Amino acid sequence: MDINEFIKDCKENVLSGVGITSEDVSKLFKIPEEYVQQLGIAANQITREFNGNKVDVEQLNNIKKNSCSEDCSFCGQSAFFDTGIESYQLPSAQEIVIRAQKAKDEGAESYCLVAAWREPSPNDFDKVCYIIEEINDKVGISVECSLGFLTIQQAKKLKELQVKRYNHNLETAKSKFSEICTTHTYEDRIKTLQIARDAGLELCTGGIIGLGETREQRLELVLELASIYPEEVTINILVPVPGTPLELQTSLEKSEIIRMFSIIRFLLPESVIKISGGRETNLDDSGEELLQSGANGIITSGYLTMGGNEAKKDIKMIKKIGLEA
Repeated sequence: MDINEFIKDCKENVLSGVGITSEDVSKLFKIPEEYVQQLGIAANQITREFNGNKVDVEQLNNIKKNSCSEDCSFCGQSAFFDTGIESYQLPSAQEIVIRAQKAKDEGAESYCLVAAWREPSPNDFDKVCYIIEEINDKVGISVECSLGFLTIQQAKKLKELQVKRYNHNLETAKSKFSEICTTHTYEDRIKTLQIARDAGLELCTGGIIGLGETREQRLELVLELASIYPEEVTINILVPVPGTPLELQTSLEKSEIIRMFSIIRFLLPESVIKISGGRETNLDDSGEELLQSGANGIITSGYLTMGGNEAKKDIKMIKKIGLEA
């Protein structure tokens, strides 16, 4: 098999609307490292054809931090681990509105409210709904949410409030999940995504690479994401947090990161594929190459428990490579 020809054939099948098979995906995951750059170039061509030059820029607000009841082994906010990360409950709506306005002024198209809990209590959910109403009224930025497990009634309420997209990550492959979390199941996460979709919300889902998973497990995750066909895929690159079970985890090779983003693009040509946490610490260019290898979105100005590039720096980076923010 001529590998360059195989990559080209896969690309042409995607561009023509035929798509690629799971067998093709498996072969792409196995191509030698020296062909990964070619894979990225092909993924970029798919991105430009289906999505143009626009990069989706998002900011997060971690509205409830730390002391989460779940034991996800990568997470510095879990109550199971002593990570020294500060804790706080829901800030006032006024404070969040100010930050949402700042995000909009800095060029963000969307603003995601994230809470570190298993699921919102009725009282907390009411508070979040009020916050969303205030952002809609006073800022006018696209609101997204990541609030853990939801009931169908809660999901429908978010839809009524014009929340565009609901984020709930699969985190890793199903075969790896029980090593990463024991306080809930992979099926719980799939069910939550279905509830959000049934309520009419767009879906954002993805995971974290570099958890110690095998390449085959990354393949498994990619095929699951393709079966869900979310409007947005968000991929984090692990930044080990001291005090968590993964604090000594070794980093992935850059070629494996590019391979992952590129192959997702082959399977989900129309979705936003977003580089999330870890790009500033795991990549030497903050994501420039990934934005030319299948990705077309970034989170800027920091993440849930760590800082990130200033929005101004990221906007400059996007424009430098000939893309639009």
